[in-house]
Amino acid sequence: MSRLDGFISRMHSQRAVLNHIKAASMVAPDGVILEIGLGNGRTYDHMRELFPENRIIAFDRAVGSHPHSTPPESDLILGDIMETIAQFAGLDIAFAHADIGTAYPEKDAKTLTWLPQSIVAALKSGGIAASGLPLDHPELEPLPLPTGADPGRTYFYRKR
Repeated sequence: MSRLDGFISRMHSQRAVLNHIKAASMVAPDGVILEIGLGNGRTYDHMRELFPENRIIAFDRAVGSHPHSTPPESDLILGDIMETIAQFAGLDIAFAHADIGTAYPEKDAKTLTWLPQSIVAALKSGGIAASGLPLDHPELEPLPLPTGADPGRTYFYRKR
């Protein structure tokens, strides 16, 4: 599969999971959402449309998003995500979405030493996680991917 086809599959899968979470009412309107890896803001923008009543807090090293897709300063956490996400431990987050994979196995392996635990620490019991990287953690129950999501392109969990 070409890199372009892989990217399209990943984005299609990501959208299918996000739309499923909304359609299945898996996030209460007052639940806080974490967008871990703002990037250019496309996913953040989509989540704003899906969850207009929810506060969405985005994380990244620096602002690189389109101005239309940049959260307000109060909902933007800049810096090393491994460090900045720690402040959300125990805050009963409803949904965490992480798209910080690099497609470099050695870099992603380092991210996976802290990302699963950080997400588990932030989520409430029954909270939802979606990620472009597999989140191997005993407190995360893998959920079946919805129609339209390709296995291995996105991962979907509920905190036990």
